[in-house]
Amino acid sequence: MSAQDSTAARADGVRMRRESYAEVLDNVLEAMGETPLIRLHQVTRDVKPDVLAKVEFFNPGGSVKDRIGIAIIEDAERSGKLKPGGTIVESTSGNTGVGLAVAAAIKGYKTVFVMPDKMSDEKIQLLRAFGARVVVTPTAVEPDDPRSYYNVAKRIVEETPNAILANQYHNPVNPEVHYETTGPEIWRQTNGRVDVFVAGMGTGGTISGVGRYLKEQNPNVQIVGVDPVGSLLYELFHTGKMGEAFTYNVEGIGEDFLPSTLDLSVVDDVVQVDDRESFLMTRRLVREEGLFVGGSSGSAVAGALKYIQKAGLGPDKTVVVLLPDSGSRYLSKIFNDEWMREHGYLADPWCEATAKDVLAAKTQQELIALEPGARLADVIALMKEHGISQAPVIENGDLLGMVREVDLLNHMLMAAHNHSPEESIDSMISTDITIVAANEPLEGLMNLLSAGVEVVFVTPAGGGEGPVAGILTKIDVLDYIATHCI
Repeated sequence: MSAQDSTAARADGVRMRRESYAEVLDNVLEAMGETPLIRLHQVTRDVKPDVLAKVEFFNPGGSVKDRIGIAIIEDAERSGKLKPGGTIVESTSGNTGVGLAVAAAIKGYKTVFVMPDKMSDEKIQLLRAFGARVVVTPTAVEPDDPRSYYNVAKRIVEETPNAILANQYHNPVNPEVHYETTGPEIWRQTNGRVDVFVAGMGTGGTISGVGRYLKEQNPNVQIVGVDPVGSLLYELFHTGKMGEAFTYNVEGIGEDFLPSTLDLSVVDDVVQVDDRESFLMTRRLVREEGLFVGGSSGSAVAGALKYIQKAGLGPDKTVVVLLPDSGSRYLSKIFNDEWMREHGYLADPWCEATAKDVLAAKTQQELIALEPGARLADVIALMKEHGISQAPVIENGDLLGMVREVDLLNHMLMAAHNHSPEESIDSMISTDITIVAANEPLEGLMNLLSAGVEVVFVTPAGGGEGPVAGILTKIDVLDYIATHCI
């Protein structure tokens, strides 16, 4: 066999192997997109709609920005602006840089990224792992300041031969790729039954592209933006005025100027969340839903819950909330207890206790429960014997409600009723009850009880799911704090 024939045979062999490997991707770029929707259960237990998370950390670069990274590069190639051996420069909070770096690694381009100094060390090191040059600039400067990360990036492009600015804030490819991919994915994954789409707003590419696509399919779909306190987009949307921005710590969303990639005409409402709300929700998503996400994901979910309450959405509605990136980029911040406490986001350590901990510390461990149909006289005697003022009514492990001293007294004061020790307590069962999961934070219990809730029922998963593990009152919580926290 000649050398030429041998080469042709090898090529044919490679081609046949490629065709036979139906699940093998040619490179990492083919793994981008088609991220799943995952239903939220625990953090959404106090709201009625079905809340689905679009988990963008499933992208190979770990964020939603993977979608625009490859799209921007390929658009620049087609236009002739980006030539072989060229350099891609971008001002970024980190995620767009990673998306560009992944694509650049495959296509053989150099990268330079300019980041504000509030960004996590993990993001900086991640970009450098791809061989990128990272330039860090001060956060607390005006957008038109020559030291701002926008202007530093522009200057580097001017000074670097064969370089382009990705320009995610003003590049129409940014919203277009979400119109072409993210929006259709959500529509298909929900079978067209999405009622509300919620996303954080930074460059605005995600919410603008997805929002435009979904509204073309159904004009009644509500598009809701989430903006951090300190950004000016919330005020701009609601008043039409450009307010004054100030520093905030959540990364990847919010702006101190209006990007041209943000189309507010497709946005129906904007809700505002602060850093503490964002970071505490982020930690809950990890601990309660198993979703290891970043701070802007916490912002999006916290904002979605605010909107659901504001709009009074019922159980017939489906809400899709986009979670932009992975929590692996925030280990030194959001998932660092010391950093959280230094910034006032995490209370003293005793607040790390849960409902399960408070239950375990109770002197009275036995759960005194009633069955439906129990005799009035027996219930009164039981309460007296155990020194309790209320008891749950349970049937076959299911919590039906609660009988309290006040319910018994009100019943006895019904003058028109012929009372008897033998009568059933069924008409005295109150269904006005509050149920929490065993992992409900102590702070959450305190908020409920201080808001007027008299007694809290604890179940393994909350929401009435699973057997009742116990009940907690104000005195139980106070006793725990006095004994274990002070």
